[in-house]
Amino acid sequence: MAPLDLAAFVLFAVAWLFYEPLLTALGKRRGGVINTDMTTIRGAWMRNMTVRENRFMDGQLLGHALNSASFFASSNLILIAATASALFGGENTFRSVSALELIKTSSRALFELQLALVVIALVRSLLDFIWSIRQMNYCIAAVGATPLQAPEDRLNAIADAVARVLNPALSSFNRGVRGYYFALAAAAWLFGPVAFMAATLGAVGLLVWRQRSSAAATAIRDLRRLLED
Repeated sequence: MAPLDLAAFVLFAVAWLFYEPLLTALGKRRGGVINTDMTTIRGAWMRNMTVRENRFMDGQLLGHALNSASFFASSNLILIAATASALFGGENTFRSVSALELIKTSSRALFELQLALVVIALVRSLLDFIWSIRQMNYCIAAVGATPLQAPEDRLNAIADAVARVLNPALSSFNRGVRGYYFALAAAAWLFGPVAFMAATLGAVGLLVWRQRSSAAATAIRDLRRLLED
């Protein structure tokens, strides 16, 4: 592997492994990030759920989230199968791809490493979606088990417990979606190490911007403050 390819790979590994700790650190600062703000909003949702007589809407919202995770998981399997088929396609696949002007791969070993990195990113994403689906099922059961009437302090305790199931479930879903960004960045390696580094930095920058400075982030931050007040 050429030194520039190695440097690009190390940059990707650092960005992929340390993005979530970076997001956690940013969430503790003033202004926060969407993921941190949403934990408060979901807690308010669960508190409202415990005092509603008709929880049909809550079930519908959870069902929508579950369907979204299932859709992404199914799509992920298709992407993994397609990429893996190219990875294990042998010499013919390598020759066909190498004939393309835009593809920058010096050897079959490097080509297989490039595709393997995409597969690994997609598999990690798939595992996050699967864990998200399981936790959402637990959350649906917890909502169904919530009593219609109980003392206020007991309902608040139940709401907190259900929120502590829901928040990790949707955090896993977010990690799964985030995996697509890094899978696309990994796929950029096929176009050369410079494109790989640019795509990695672009993915991280885009993710951070959407978490902190996008219109949605600003609105969610304002909503969190209103709910806390």
